[in-house]
Amino acid sequence: MGPVYLDYNASTPLDPRVVDAMLPWLRDGAGNPSSRHVWGRQARDAVETARRHVADLLGCDPDEIVFTSSGSEANNHAIKGTAWARREAGRHLVVSAVEHPAVAEPAAWLAREGWRVTTVAVDADGRLDPDAVRRTIGSDTVLVSVMLANNETGVLQPVAAIAERLRPRQAWLHSDCAQAAGKVPVRVREIGLDLASLAGHKLYAPKGVGALYVRRGLQLENLVHGAGHEAGRRAGTEAVALVVAFGEACRLAAENLAEESQRLAGLRDDLAARLRALAPGVVVHGERVPRLPNTLSIAFPGRRALAVLAALEDRLAASPGAACHGADGRVSGVLAAMGVSAEIARATMRLTVGRFTTVAEVARAADMLRAALDQPDRADGD
Repeated sequence: MGPVYLDYNASTPLDPRVVDAMLPWLRDGAGNPSSRHVWGRQARDAVETARRHVADLLGCDPDEIVFTSSGSEANNHAIKGTAWARREAGRHLVVSAVEHPAVAEPAAWLAREGWRVTTVAVDADGRLDPDAVRRTIGSDTVLVSVMLANNETGVLQPVAAIAERLRPRQAWLHSDCAQAAGKVPVRVREIGLDLASLAGHKLYAPKGVGALYVRRGLQLENLVHGAGHEAGRRAGTEAVALVVAFGEACRLAAENLAEESQRLAGLRDDLAARLRALAPGVVVHGERVPRLPNTLSIAFPGRRALAVLAALEDRLAASPGAACHGADGRVSGVLAAMGVSAEIARATMRLTVGRFTTVAEVARAADMLRAALDQPDRADGD
């Protein structure tokens, strides 16, 4: 038996059906979607079909979708593009204290460039108070950015309620939906979003492709300048094979979203129950509030997550906190924002199930973790 993969929030494996959709465009798709000849038209048709699939998943129109190279680029375009386009209306941005670095860092960069950035705190469960967000809004606020689902804890933010608080005001609302899309319904119009970001490799598509939803009528400043690709909103010839793969991944995610969400929640809860039996005082972050069906952020007090995972070597793939910024032993900024102690934060690991996870793998993972917890922390676990 191979290793057990429980790091789906870091990156999902490629779905074989996505690979099948992409391969013809890797082998034979030489045409540039901007070319007028038959090869170009075929490539353009493939890109537009993929755009429809992304739009269908989000409940918007295809012309509101801009393809990007990643979720990080989509976040940067939303935040910087809004700030630059609306600087005459105001120079104030609002973000939550638990945003991914792909949101927090662009906001911090703008702060160094003279914009004012307000960070809204979360409660002990990692949730924002919509009224606390409303109280930060002034006449100069041009953008509020709040992720729909946290990548570490899976906690879902009340973004629709925040959108209601913003309706009488001029501020636009952006949400990083990379972790939520494909796991829970993400209907951008029903939520009330102006901008939303997706990442292909969180949806069983390849790395290197993402998308930005831009509500019709909004004018952003471009992040990437050049020729008039993506209706003039993002220069650079579309990566047809990656875009086709992303579109197919979105189509598959929309097919049985409710059933798959229920299955994932069952696997997550089974894993949580098995792990609770292993040690006293186990802590599950965010379990009292709505969260992603696949995400288990769990702490074993008195142990270090890095050491426990190091003991498993290549048998179990998981992250201490988040893969993007938890591998060096630093305390998670998300858990710190929730008021979690440094001891518990360092004892926390993130176990995330996905489309290819089985009941048997959950049982194996729990057995492996039990054996690792029975061993003393290794020195290289720091």
